[in-house]
Amino acid sequence: MKQNDVFFHPRGETLYVDDLDAFPGLLHAAVLTSPVAHGRIVKLEVDRAGTAPGVAGIFTAAEIPGQNQVGGIIMDEPLLADGEVHYAGQPVACVVADTPWQARQALAAVRLEVEALPPVLDPRQAAARGLLIAPPRTFAIGDVEAAWPSCAHVLEGRVDSGGQEHLYLETQAAVAVPGEKDTLRVISATQSPSGVQRVVARVLGMPMNRVAVEVFRLGGAFGGKEDQATPWAALAALAARALRRPVKLVLERREDMRCTGKRHPYSSDFRIGLDGSGRILAYEVTYFQNAGAAADLSTAILERTLFHAGSSYRIPNLRATGISCRTNLPPFTAFRGFGAPQAMFVLEAALFQAAEKMGLDPAELQRRNLLAEDDELPFGQRVKECRARRCFDEAVAAFGLEAARERVHAFNAANPLCKKGLALMPVCFGISFTSTHLNQAGALVHVYTDGSVSVSTGAVEMGQGVNSKILLVAARTLGVAGRRLRLESTCTQRVANTSPTAASTGADLNGKAVELACQEIRRRLLDVAATALSADSVAALDIRQDTVFSNGQKTDLGWEELVRAAYMARVNLSSQAHYATPGIHFDRATEKGEPFAYHVYGTALVEATIDGLRGTAAIDSLRAVHDAGSSLNPLVDRGQAEGGIVQGIGWMTLEELLYSQEGRLLTDTLSTYKVPDIRTAPAEIEVRFLAAAPNPAALFNSKAVGEPPFMYGIGAFFALLAALRALRPEKPLPFAAPLTHEKILTWLTED
Repeated sequence: MKQNDVFFHPRGETLYVDDLDAFPGLLHAAVLTSPVAHGRIVKLEVDRAGTAPGVAGIFTAAEIPGQNQVGGIIMDEPLLADGEVHYAGQPVACVVADTPWQARQALAAVRLEVEALPPVLDPRQAAARGLLIAPPRTFAIGDVEAAWPSCAHVLEGRVDSGGQEHLYLETQAAVAVPGEKDTLRVISATQSPSGVQRVVARVLGMPMNRVAVEVFRLGGAFGGKEDQATPWAALAALAARALRRPVKLVLERREDMRCTGKRHPYSSDFRIGLDGSGRILAYEVTYFQNAGAAADLSTAILERTLFHAGSSYRIPNLRATGISCRTNLPPFTAFRGFGAPQAMFVLEAALFQAAEKMGLDPAELQRRNLLAEDDELPFGQRVKECRARRCFDEAVAAFGLEAARERVHAFNAANPLCKKGLALMPVCFGISFTSTHLNQAGALVHVYTDGSVSVSTGAVEMGQGVNSKILLVAARTLGVAGRRLRLESTCTQRVANTSPTAASTGADLNGKAVELACQEIRRRLLDVAATALSADSVAALDIRQDTVFSNGQKTDLGWEELVRAAYMARVNLSSQAHYATPGIHFDRATEKGEPFAYHVYGTALVEATIDGLRGTAAIDSLRAVHDAGSSLNPLVDRGQAEGGIVQGIGWMTLEELLYSQEGRLLTDTLSTYKVPDIRTAPAEIEVRFLAAAPNPAALFNSKAVGEPPFMYGIGAFFALLAALRALRPEKPLPFAAPLTHEKILTWLTED
């Protein structure tokens, strides 16, 4: 399948938004942003900037012909600030000029005066002041209050997790090209083409059918281009329509880091109760989510947090409350895991502390409480095809947990200044959008008279390999060689009303739509073949290896001849199909339902070492047994798992967002924000796919793979805690991530 990007990436032949310059009269946009986190706009004068060299136009909120609003779930985010600013980096004006340099130079001529107001940066402070994105929500099962008296062990605590920069290779970018009859073509680096189309139409006050949004591919996203690509596309579209010239807007790296949202930081309080044998009887948790200055996807992300409050464990009495808090930071947004990692981290911290109190190994508490078949989750869904225990047991056996414990114990006994730690991390992650209506996808398939095939879907390729899987589905369903297939760019004119490529559903939804479309074409072609071969029954015919088979025997009727015969018989060689995940539903009035098509399971074993003199840490190995169902593409899935693991470790151990007291991002360059590299990634990563584990609920018995492996990285934090405990047995442990080298050294040296 040499239409795949993998064949063109190494040759530099794949094009991204910033490579697109072949538009006559192309202009370039730069954005003036707020220098303060909270304030009132006192003066905004653009006249001087309008006379700067090369400037073609300047746009403020006053120039927006439609609604000055880019909010998705909640309409609370202006495209351009009007009257007030609510975070440092908020767009205030857009300058368009002949070159990017001229546009940025002209920004300095815009006179912006802001009366600074005290910012709110902490979610707990925001909650105390009633600054909420939406009312709090609570998921519950059983009776928590009635369960506490039965608990032999009760403990409570606070857990904090930081944000995380997406650091996609391609920054936010868009090109808007005006067309005839007041139409626009927008080429956007977005995970959500229809989302961009909807907002551009809203901002410009025009119907969606006059806005076409196209996506070729993304240079990475990780959730950061699900909603946050939209404003930049809207700004380019605003300028292009007004000036009647193409406009490109591409953020520089530092601009991107300062202006865009990241993974949500959480601060959480928990209380957990267990019986004498270590069974969890009750668990209560409150999540204070730092949403930033606008909703973005925060309410949906908090909902996913609540769905995963119980993580991989059976908890008969649970109450989880989520509070989305409005602060004066850039709106935080989707990131791999979508709120579930924050929930899992809190519960693992609670179990770690409970194990210490009870004198048990944390792995033993994990094992005793793992989900089993037909257990009820806090939102009413019962787990089916549950493989939590199987993955855990296979990881323990395959990676030699007991031998690893002995090895760690021997190392620690022989090394007074360096200590090793060991941790297990079980994962249970639900697959589907939690907003039921998003679980749908369309596909359009054309077979041309020469036998070549064109496939269009709503899926966006961003390096995760979804295109490879979709082409495989089409080839397998039609029974033809992959060389015949071409996957078109994603475009709202070919496939409308697309859901974002997110929630690990890209292949599941779009692949299934492709399968349905190809099955319809295949059915028509087999009818033609039956006539051509004078077959008694269509049921005896099959298409595979570019040939028609009859009763298992190869015939002389090849694919190209069959297609030509169908065309001559006036048979439709195109098919549009729509797929909606069956059986899922959720009632937000009762907070009960069955929101997930299935769950992905797995368990990782993590080893880490801390140098107690220097305070430096290393994740030595992470080995996982992962439930991938019957993998569509094991190579792609393994790559996704390994990448997710390293990214999860980065969130837990290295990647720290720091802000000034005034709300300005301090870690806004690659020299101040540290991500895992070849030196900090584990020396050993091993992912074993669970054998003989088909998944009837998804495409060709496969399972989604994008997000679940990220959570294995949480185990790195607890492996480090185990090493810290070996270094300082008497000292209270820190339960705040990331656990950086600086924090480790500080903890070791403070009394």
